[in-house]
Amino acid sequence: MKELDIVMRGYLERYYMSATSEEQALFRALLDMPDPELYALLLGRSTIDNPELEHFVRYLRAMSRSG
Repeated sequence: MKELDIVMRGYLERYYMSATSEEQALFRALLDMPDPELYALLLGRSTIDNPELEHFVRYLRAMSRSG
C-alpha cells in the first residue's frame, strides 16, 4: 500500500537513525504486521493491546500529518 510506504519511509529516513533502541524495536514490530492491520492502526480504525506500540502508532500518525 502506497500510503504505508509513505508513512513508514518518512519515519525511516527522518527519525529512525536517531531514535532510541526501544523506538527502533517498535518500528520493526510494526513492519512485521500484515499491511491491512498496520493500515487500520495508522488510520485509527483499530487499536492494539500494547500501550507502547499504540503510543508509537499515534506518534507516527502525528509525524505523517506534520509532513
